[in-house]
Amino acid sequence: TNRPDPSGFKAEYAVEGNTVAHGGAGYVGEGFVNVPLGERAAVRIVGWVRHDAGYIDNVAGTRAYPTPGTCISNAVPPASGCIASPAHAKKDYNDVDTYGARAALRIDLDDNWTITPAVMGQKQEANGSFAYDPQVGDLQLAHFYPEFSSDKWVQAALTVEGRVANLDLVYAGSFLKRDDVVDADYSDYTFWYDDCCGYAAYWTDANGDPLANPSQYIHGTDGYRRWSHELRVNTPADRRLRFTGGLFYQNSEHKIFQNYQINGLTPDIAVTGWPNTIWLTNQLRKDKDQAVFGELSFDILERLTATAGVRWFKAENSLRGFFGYNGNYSANYGEALCFDPAGYNGSPCTNLDDEVDDSGNVTKFNLTYRIDDQRLLYVTYSEGFRPGGINRNGTVPPYQPDFLTNYELGWKTTWANGTLRFNGAVFHEDWDDIQYSFLPPSGSGLTVIRNAGKARIDGIEADLTWSPVLDLVLSGGVSWLKARLAEDYIPNPSTPPLPTDTPTAFEGDRLPVTPKFKGNLTARYSFPLGGFDATVQGAVVYNGTSYSDLPREERGAFGLQPAYTVVDLS
Repeated sequence: TNRPDPSGFKAEYAVEGNTVAHGGAGYVGEGFVNVPLGERAAVRIVGWVRHDAGYIDNVAGTRAYPTPGTCISNAVPPASGCIASPAHAKKDYNDVDTYGARAALRIDLDDNWTITPAVMGQKQEANGSFAYDPQVGDLQLAHFYPEFSSDKWVQAALTVEGRVANLDLVYAGSFLKRDDVVDADYSDYTFWYDDCCGYAAYWTDANGDPLANPSQYIHGTDGYRRWSHELRVNTPADRRLRFTGGLFYQNSEHKIFQNYQINGLTPDIAVTGWPNTIWLTNQLRKDKDQAVFGELSFDILERLTATAGVRWFKAENSLRGFFGYNGNYSANYGEALCFDPAGYNGSPCTNLDDEVDDSGNVTKFNLTYRIDDQRLLYVTYSEGFRPGGINRNGTVPPYQPDFLTNYELGWKTTWANGTLRFNGAVFHEDWDDIQYSFLPPSGSGLTVIRNAGKARIDGIEADLTWSPVLDLVLSGGVSWLKARLAEDYIPNPSTPPLPTDTPTAFEGDRLPVTPKFKGNLTARYSFPLGGFDATVQGAVVYNGTSYSDLPREERGAFGLQPAYTVVDLS
């Protein structure tokens, strides 16, 4: 990621071969070249190719559907009496191939102005699934439809740095184009809904008979486009009073497409205009963000500096399109809820068209005292903001912004002639209107985001780096968190609140996916070996216990996620 350097030619490459336990072999090849184009310009080109080995086996198996009394098989030839599935059993079938390149050009127009255009792209293709079914076997499952994803993107960027009078100016702009395609087996869904409730009786052919193979599979695509611009100005860093200010603008689009299909499905219940489609998601999301920011720093004393900053923002989020079933199949999702016969991107109609916007400001105050050139203490008050948005399930209301207020006391120090560094912070955070995402227990199967009230987080973080002798470096870090709800969480509160409103999580409950303690320790020794630079390193990472979800019912079902430790020797 280094910038182009006009001072001289340089090139490097690296190769790697690897194997994965219970899986196949992989490799990595990467390299760069930096070429000066005169005294004031240079180009740097980087390329990489990587193959990650698979380790999940799609084993030969059958799937029997209770209602039609039929089965499908992924074996070759298929099991006796079963229908052959499109995907076949394969060992180590979740391999991944990645290719990419980056090119950057640097031109020093004069002593004050530099421009750096760059372009970067990557394509990644992944096969199979990264989950397994313990009932089938360790690192094994039995799937019946193709599972594949292709993710390709390119990003162009331009940075302009210069000086006008005694002001430093920086412009940074970029454009991102990303497209992905995902095909996935969904026959698990088909089987369990038929096994529990006889749903396959509804998935019929044109004659009204249950399909012999009612298996579902998914074809999905996403198209992302993002434009961003930022202009920043700084006064000289050696002044007693310093100022940083700027403007920010970002515009994003996300085309969301998911087509859930059953081959041979009767047109009576297929989404209108989409043969074999039982469910269609076809939506366009737009986000626009604007901001004006400024920060002042003033040296009250030679070693005492005060900083105050404010950021005004405006955020807009919209989502329009279609999601759901044919009106003959469901009155709760899909065509039955359409309010506009015109459909987005070929949809039968429109049943989702909403927008939210927010504006406001967040502030920051900091006081830093430099004890000497090696040690400082600081205290910070800062605010954070995350925009609200529209749920993809249009039957659920939009979610509101959430805010974070942070109070922090910290230190940054070096000791023993620079061989020992010790940094840390103690902090308290108030988190209001938490954006909480979950999968509803019933309904469309679309993730829902709601605001889950308030939380309080108290924590301590610290890191230590020490070089006791030349070429040996020891480093480590710890984090302790007490993250808890500050009020009961009621998923669907009444307006006004009623005594019948029932919380699913309570004040004092731990926040999910947040361990109380995390720690890491690394030892690295460097030494010459036959004219080469060699290193030996050992690292240990510990992650404490946590819950996977917020409501107590889910915690009771899934339990506490156990702590784990990772050891890495190289």
